[in-house]
Amino acid sequence: MSTAPAPADTLAKPSLRARLVRHVLLPLALTWLLGSAVTVAVAYHFAQKAFDRALLDDAYALASRVRFLPQGLALELSSREMSTVLFDQSESIYFVVRRADGSAMAGHPGLRAPMPRSPDTILFAEAIYEGQPLRTVTLVQDAPDNFTVMVGQTTRSRRTLLHDVLIYSVVPQIALLLLLALWLRGIIGLELRPLNALQRSVEQRDALDLTPVPVSASSRDIEHLGTAINALLGRVSQSLQAQREFSGNVAHELRTPLAGIRALAEYGLARAEPAVWREQLQRIGASEARASRLVEQLLALALADEADAGVQNGPVALDEVVRETVLRYLPRADAAGVDLGVHGLDRPAHVAGNVALIEGILGNLLDNALRYGRAPAGQASTLTVELACEGGGVRLSVIDNGPGLTPQERQHLMRRGVRGLHAERLGQGAGLGLAIVAKFAQLTHARFELSHAPAGPGLCASVDFQLLSRS
Repeated sequence: MSTAPAPADTLAKPSLRARLVRHVLLPLALTWLLGSAVTVAVAYHFAQKAFDRALLDDAYALASRVRFLPQGLALELSSREMSTVLFDQSESIYFVVRRADGSAMAGHPGLRAPMPRSPDTILFAEAIYEGQPLRTVTLVQDAPDNFTVMVGQTTRSRRTLLHDVLIYSVVPQIALLLLLALWLRGIIGLELRPLNALQRSVEQRDALDLTPVPVSASSRDIEHLGTAINALLGRVSQSLQAQREFSGNVAHELRTPLAGIRALAEYGLARAEPAVWREQLQRIGASEARASRLVEQLLALALADEADAGVQNGPVALDEVVRETVLRYLPRADAAGVDLGVHGLDRPAHVAGNVALIEGILGNLLDNALRYGRAPAGQASTLTVELACEGGGVRLSVIDNGPGLTPQERQHLMRRGVRGLHAERLGQGAGLGLAIVAKFAQLTHARFELSHAPAGPGLCASVDFQLLSRS
């Protein structure tokens, strides 16, 4: 099955593998950069201290050769000794020894650098001499007389050292970072193969194919994703099945009343007597009422199938719902000659459920009882609604004194679209009332059962609701 081309904005987005590699490498690169900067700074700091220490040793060596002579201070240092003290293979070294008045005793008089603020103080500084940057050290001595020794050294070795430290610490780490990026890209792609396989399996699937998707998961997350997709396909399959059943029920159940309405209309049009017209119109009205109730039942059942995961259950005053529903059915019961009574409304009963579903449950049970639960000829028909607290729940019962049902019939009638013998004999019902009650009870987390009436013949339909906990 061909798949639709991806939108332009989707193609412009980076892949999951690229995003994962980027999100891993970016913090790693920043951490590496910060660590490298700290490492280079520490290494350069201690290298500077080593260079400065050598420079200070030269200054002390010069200061140790200053002598106090009758004509004043003098630096007793031969040319050979001078070259030995100030020798450096790669750098140029300059010095100057000054008297207390600032005059140069020896060395390079043009060499200038910041002076220490107090005697016996050492000061390192940067200076420029003959156009060259220097690192200088200034040493003030007060014995045998006050004088200053200043030594300066060019900084080529220092710069070369910093350059080498950067090269030998940064370049290998960059190479390692690139190798890590290639490895991460490959291993992440390998780990994402089951996800790609799952994507291809979904893309190549026909719209009507709702069988579970095969999942070969290498990780718990992909397995959970596959399970969620299969659960979604299961819910969609149930929804489609409910729609097919609804369509089948509508097509099957509406055919009979609509055909009857048409036959009654044709018969009435073929006769000229007004009395016949009136009789046929009354029958058409009765058939239309049956068709309307059938449509309502089918819609209720379809909505119940669709609402499996969307019903909001909450606190419900069951006694009030029962009182209001029974009052609506009293006129119909009186017209049918049925004695409709209620027991157990003297105490409040709060349960966990849904008002609309509970009204649908009681309404269908009362409708079934008024249709099929009448006593045999010569006996008074009674219909009782009872509300009783039992254990940790509340039982709602609808009890009639009609012909009742055998255990096999009770089990049989719980299925959708099945009618009892009495209903078939009366030509009423579509076999959906008890199926709707069972479905609504399931959605409200209640238990629905059919049993013999407690006293004498008849049927008892009861629904057990969970009592609302008080916190």
